[in-house]
Amino acid sequence: MFEKIDSIVERYNELTDLISRPEIISRQQEFLRLVKEHAELSDIVKTYQEYKKVVKEIQESTALLKEEVDKEMKEMAASELTDLEFKKNKLEQDLKSLLLPENPNDKKNIILEIRAGTGGEEASLFASDLFKMYLGYAQKQGWKVEVMSSSMTGKGGLKEIIAMIEGKGVYSKLKFESGIHRVQRVPETEASGRIHTSAATVAILPEAEELDVVIDQKDVRVDVFRSGGHGGQSVNTTDSAVRVTHIPTGIVVSMQDEKSQHKNKDKAFKILRARLKEKQEREQMDERARERKNQVGSGDRSEKIRTYNFPQNRVTDHRIGLTLHKLDFILKGDLQEIIDGLIIAHQTEALKNSEALTTFKV
Repeated sequence: MFEKIDSIVERYNELTDLISRPEIISRQQEFLRLVKEHAELSDIVKTYQEYKKVVKEIQESTALLKEEVDKEMKEMAASELTDLEFKKNKLEQDLKSLLLPENPNDKKNIILEIRAGTGGEEASLFASDLFKMYLGYAQKQGWKVEVMSSSMTGKGGLKEIIAMIEGKGVYSKLKFESGIHRVQRVPETEASGRIHTSAATVAILPEAEELDVVIDQKDVRVDVFRSGGHGGQSVNTTDSAVRVTHIPTGIVVSMQDEKSQHKNKDKAFKILRARLKEKQEREQMDERARERKNQVGSGDRSEKIRTYNFPQNRVTDHRIGLTLHKLDFILKGDLQEIIDGLIIAHQTEALKNSEALTTFKV
């Protein structure tokens, strides 16, 4: 591990020198590329410097314990040594985490898709609650949310909603939200007070740029039609709605929220690229014999990743066994504790696999 870090430090120092040279600065594109690489290496270099400093302090404290000093000085050194050993172990774990391969999608914006699953109108109302939850979390993060498409019920629920979320590290924080979310509560229409169980599906798709997914126009059929539903005169009287069908995969995206046919087409292709990218990545992982479940599944309440229990004000994430009794705050967007838990669990598992591979190689 340390040989790899030493090579990173060597490259970091080389970059530090390069980006200070006038001839490099004058070549703007090259300069920006080198500055970006320099910034990406800075965290591991700074952590390694701190690690080496702690190791040196441990050596000094250990040496002091061997010297002829008074009892009080030895006790102080021993106490300090315990703290330093803890800090050293923590920094070692940080270094291992920083060396893990970065998910290339982590810095991307996302397309969020929420659909009502099992449970009728109650499922639609829950889908609306979930969207408000993610909207609240996005606002806390300073992210921008744009609704691309939505289908509402008469009682204010959501049959489906698709939204773009833009900001720093959106995918890295929300990528574990994909799956079936289950709710247990007493519907307003339930006179007997009986608890109902409903479900909604959430899919988190990293935004795909045109360079990420190249769509051959021969493989696409674009149909235009008159928009339906509420929305005023222009929605219902012009052929502004767009349906894009990707013939090889059968993926269909319909968009009618905008008054402009051009804007609807752009949004439809953006969603299509994201779905094709997700499909390609899933197939690649299957080819490498890695286990991976479909993000959305059937929408059945038996396939759950998280349960929201209203009577007990409880949220349980079943993947990591985390239970929090603050459902009211979580539905307002206070998701960070759950997200941190999922990220830590993922990193821990990745570290185990990394260490197992290292042991095997030895």
